[in-house]
Amino acid sequence: MKRKILFLGESYRADAITWMKGLKEFGDFEIITWELQTSNNSKINRFKRILEYFFSPIAIRKIIRKEKPDMVIAERTTSYGFLAALSGSKTIAIAQQGQTDLWPEDSILYPFKKFIQKYAFKKAHLIHAWGPVMAIHMKASGVDMNKVLVLPKGIDLSIFTSSINNSNKIEAIVTRSLMPEYRHDSILKAFAILHQKGIDFSLTIVGDGTRLHYLKDLAKDLQIENKVIFTGRIPNTELPKLLQRSNIYISMPITEGVSASLFEAMACNCYPLVSDIPGNQSWIKHRENGQLIEIDNIEMLAEELIWSFENPESRNQAIIRNRKFVEENASYDINMKIISKKYHDLLTLRGI
Repeated sequence: MKRKILFLGESYRADAITWMKGLKEFGDFEIITWELQTSNNSKINRFKRILEYFFSPIAIRKIIRKEKPDMVIAERTTSYGFLAALSGSKTIAIAQQGQTDLWPEDSILYPFKKFIQKYAFKKAHLIHAWGPVMAIHMKASGVDMNKVLVLPKGIDLSIFTSSINNSNKIEAIVTRSLMPEYRHDSILKAFAILHQKGIDFSLTIVGDGTRLHYLKDLAKDLQIENKVIFTGRIPNTELPKLLQRSNIYISMPITEGVSASLFEAMACNCYPLVSDIPGNQSWIKHRENGQLIEIDNIEMLAEELIWSFENPESRNQAIIRNRKFVEENASYDINMKIISKKYHDLLTLRGI
């Protein structure tokens, strides 16, 4: 009989889609989903969402009684992970999405998030750390590390394939959501410095978000709008093509767990320049297989962009190493098989 999983989380997100797709493909699981229906884009909606969250354990338990899933899995330890812990399911797996999931640190809800995360950790039978930086936080939080699986979901290497780009100019790409925490404004200002120095480039900014109009206006103010392409939201099938046409990947978040976007860029032979934070330090060593940039250090980003392009031999060696690294450590086919087997073994161990 096919085993059934109830997924708690935002099912439209790329990470969630990869997770569920892999469990269906390699574990032959049937997946049903539940998520909060109220958006979080205004003060009124945030209040409604909190109310919906407060009553959601009742709705989730009702689904469990009706659908009788063999296990419940959930993303984000401080939200859906806590709901999984309250679900009453006999088998629970939760995933920490960020470096700690306790973000922002200056939030008045920080102590509450810490409390519910600890409860979720305690109740879960399996905890996903998609990368080493997450496991560090778990260990510091007193989690039983025997329950922790440190492994990224991986990316589809048959889609994100390597390419050769012999362009004589910087052709950079950014694929992160246009939200304040990803610091697209610093990236644009760094490229304005290159423009002032007479260095040719193109910059493609993929995706959508609250800062789209602000960033378009900023590009005009910096007089680089003719060299910056805002694609808006694109189908996932288009992303590999854009990465393969680029030679530099840039990502400047102020916090990071494990970035599938970084793995995708590395797989497509884009040389990475990323923010110097723990989530990126797990994968990138400065001027060995990429470059680590201080957050909001515009001058440093500009200088390192110039260095990377003036040192093609170092850059080419790095992209070869990066492709090999992704093949060995971040393959969707390999990693999701391991995760799927782990679920089946867990259910068997628990007599389900």
